[in-house]
Formats: sequence, structure tokens, C-alpha cells
Amino acid sequence: MLQQLLLQKQTFQAQLMETAQEEIKKSGVIYKFAGNVLVLSKKEDIERDLMEKNETIMLRIKNIEKQEELSKEKIKKLRGEILEEIKKNQGKK
Repeated sequence: MLQQLLLQKQTFQAQLMETAQEEIKKSGVIYKFAGNVLVLSKKEDIERDLMEKNETIMLRIKNIEKQEELSKEKIKKLRGEILEEIKKNQGKK
């Protein structure tokens, strides 16, 4: 479970569009895919779309980080319970 969360987090972090935003600022003409076709687009529209995608990705990353913390806490609790049971069973021997 924890490995899955870390993998998802890395995937979303890789998807952040920072590089694309830098390139858009340098470019004069911008195209975007509309299905299988490249269409001339307004720079402002593309920048807005990228910002929205980045915001969505950042929210997903934060959600995954919360799940990660909850999982770590649960693992810690279970580990403690297991160790306690082991100590009890060793005392009975």
C-alpha cells in the first residue's frame, strides 16, 4: 500500500508542467493537440490550462501525502501491537 502511494506521488510529481510553462513563455506561436490534429492556440489559454492541470496535480500529491501519513501511523500502531503480543507470548513460556 505504502509503495503504491509513493509510486503515485512520483508519477504526479513527474507530470508537473513547469518545463512546459517555461517553454510557452519563450515561444511566440503555440499549438495544442485537439484529438489527432494540432491547432493554433492562444498563449494565455495554454498557460491557464497548464496552471489548472498543475493545481489539480498538486492537490492529488497533497492527498497522497495525507494517505501516506495515515498509512505510516497505522503501520506504527500495528507494529506496536504485534511487539506487545510477542512480549506477552514470550512471558508465558
